Parts: sequence; structure tokens; C-alpha cells
Amino acid sequence: MIKHIVMWKLKEQAEGANRATNAGEMKRRLDECAAIVPGIITFEVTLAQPGLEATYDVVLYSEFTDRAALAAYVQHPVHQAVVPFIGAIREGRQCMDYEV
Repeated sequence: MIKHIVMWKLKEQAEGANRATNAGEMKRRLDECAAIVPGIITFEVTLAQPGLEATYDVVLYSEFTDRAALAAYVQHPVHQAVVPFIGAIREGRQCMDYEV
């Protein structure tokens, strides 16, 4: 199994909207990717929550059966359609993939 964890820090303003609005839209778009390919085991998109410590605005925690499933997700047209929006609103990104 491969775990794929990504964290994004968003710009205060981008694409005509504020950070909170863009975070919600990003979550909505990423949630559409939850079952686009076989081999996705877990797919959870979370936003920073008021009152809890957070240094990033949006986190994706996902698990895939293997590297091929992760590669299929990354290359899938639904996922690729989200990439430009995220690129336009993000200030920073951290990612870690690891096998368990």
C-alpha cells in the first residue's frame, strides 16, 4: 500500500476569492477525485479548523493499493482538471508518498 499525503498553504487572495472560499472550492473539487480509479482505498480532504492548530490550509490524506493506482490517479483527467486551480491559489505545497 502507498500513502499519499499532501498539504497546501493557500494565498490570502487568488482567482477573485479569499483563502476560505478557495479552500472550500478546492475541497469540493478534490472530493470529486475520491473514486476516479480502482485502487483508491482512502481519500480524505480536510480543511484547517478554527480553534485547532494548523500550519496548512488544506490536507489530502489518501491510500492506494500500489504505485500503479497512485500513478493512475495522478494522470486521470478529473485530477488533472483540478491541478491548474490549485496551482493558481496555492502559496506552498508539501507532499510525502510512502509504502507500508
